[in-house]
Amino acid sequence: MSSAHGGSTGPHPSGAVVAGTSAGGRCLPAEPGKTFAGRDRSFRRRRRSPGLPWILPALVLSAGLIYYCIGDTAYISTQNWDGISPDMTGVGLGNYTRIFHDPVFWDAIRHTVEFFVVTFVVQTFVGLMFAVLLHAKVKLAGVYKVIVFVPVVLAPAIMAPVFRHMFAPDGELNALLRHIGLGALAQPWIGQTSTALPVIMAITIWEWTGVTFVLYYAATSQIDRSMVEAARMDGAGNIRILISIIWPGVRGTTVALAILSAIGALKTFDLPYLVTTIGGPDYATEFLGTYIYRMTITLAHVGYAAALSIILLVVALVIAILLQVIGRQGKARE
Repeated sequence: MSSAHGGSTGPHPSGAVVAGTSAGGRCLPAEPGKTFAGRDRSFRRRRRSPGLPWILPALVLSAGLIYYCIGDTAYISTQNWDGISPDMTGVGLGNYTRIFHDPVFWDAIRHTVEFFVVTFVVQTFVGLMFAVLLHAKVKLAGVYKVIVFVPVVLAPAIMAPVFRHMFAPDGELNALLRHIGLGALAQPWIGQTSTALPVIMAITIWEWTGVTFVLYYAATSQIDRSMVEAARMDGAGNIRILISIIWPGVRGTTVALAILSAIGALKTFDLPYLVTTIGGPDYATEFLGTYIYRMTITLAHVGYAAALSIILLVVALVIAILLQVIGRQGKARE
């Protein structure tokens, strides 16, 4: 049956599409042997195919570089190799067995966990407080935002000599303590095992709190202001609003920051390398990244270092998945 505008197309009893006329009166060619379902599948295939060339370069780059290198590292981790000689000696899982009996490895894991917990908690608290305070009517709020974010754009390689001098036995920090009558607290901050790791934590908090602040500032901007005003009308104070409205409203941002902080802790390398000289003193600032470097470059145990790299990758994946699951469960309970 034709429509009011003269177009008609319909299925033949046999299932084939018959010819019809378009709204302009032109004939539509028949497509013998094709049903509407087959025609629809062909149309979808034509729509999908143009996108394939766009993703092929990224796919080739990802598979050819990243995943190939991961597979090659996994193979090297089963070898005893110095990274130079053409011959490798297969040791199976021997490198992994050595790792789990290596006290320095467990020290690096412990330092990573302590580093993550302290830096994440402090950065979360300070960043959220800055975000909440700067949402209020504060004079020179733009200046404060710049001051908080400036450390993020400063390269660790530039700031490392500054920190080494600041925390030296005759550095500015000890000079300040002596000047205000607290000379008994002066320490060789990066030269003793009890204070070297806290110094690295403090520098990291100073450097990356700006990122936490920016993300929390954006997240708190999305919270419905009418909820806050309604809570104030009901007599809720600032702390109650922070705990009951703002903190649940930024849960997704907190999970994302936890994942970034955990992976960042696992990848920590530059500050211990530049400030405390590759995990010193006496392995007090040894992380997995610095231990891999030490085994690869200094000691030429490339197979062992490759096994450490694979363990680092697995741990990072497991932590990211666990934090994602925890975040989704918390969101589902809401």
